[in-house]
Amino acid sequence: MKVTADQDKCIGAGQCVLTVEQVFDQRDEDGIVVLLNPEPAEEHAEAVHQAAAMCPSGAITVED
Repeated sequence: MKVTADQDKCIGAGQCVLTVEQVFDQRDEDGIVVLLNPEPAEEHAEAVHQAAAMCPSGAITVED
């Protein structure tokens, strides 16, 4: 699995961080997504897909 997060699209809603904090974080100054792990473990696959689906700006892309 490969995850990308487009910081230009991100609006700082934080749903990704709430869904899987092992993969996503937010910058303190503006809440924009920070990708902690672009190739997360399989155990996080379901949560990563959920985070991508919940992202209101479509900033998260997952390739299996």
